[in-house]
Amino acid sequence: MYEPNVVGDWQEYEEHAGLRVRVHRLEPAEPPRGRDDAAAGLTYFSVRVTVENRGARHYGIHLEDGQIDVRVGPDGEGAFIDWRNSQFIEGFDVYPLRRATAVLYAAAPEAALTHVDVQVQLRVEDEWTDRRLWAGGIGIVEPTAPAAPAGTGQGSLAHQVSAFLKDQTEPGSA
Repeated sequence: MYEPNVVGDWQEYEEHAGLRVRVHRLEPAEPPRGRDDAAAGLTYFSVRVTVENRGARHYGIHLEDGQIDVRVGPDGEGAFIDWRNSQFIEGFDVYPLRRATAVLYAAAPEAALTHVDVQVQLRVEDEWTDRRLWAGGIGIVEPTAPAAPAGTGQGSLAHQVSAFLKDQTEPGSA
């Protein structure tokens, strides 16, 4: 089964030796050239997509409009993408041991920002790569248990994740 990457993870492209991509720095941010009128009442955020070449040859890459899709909330509603303020990678040669970063500005209802999915389809040397998905969120606050030390109590995030993973690996679990 295909599992999404977590925001911050690197994703290697097997068909292009040494080339990898990551979605990172998902954070609240105001756009540099001002807010778009269509985003009235929405909360702006930014996300960065970095392409890194760890291979021996250079690659010509494109990461433009329509190659990045952002969905928010538990139902996967489309976020407003502010194309005017975003910075893309358009026909750039990434040489060995170099990086190129796109910065995307988007907006969505503040309550939906706890679930943000970013899908990227990179174009390398005029060939499309497979789409990859990164999942994350903004403003996720971990509940604290006042009587238990951090990270060790029944209500800690680490305990909840461990319990979830244990339930998923037990025979007969869905």
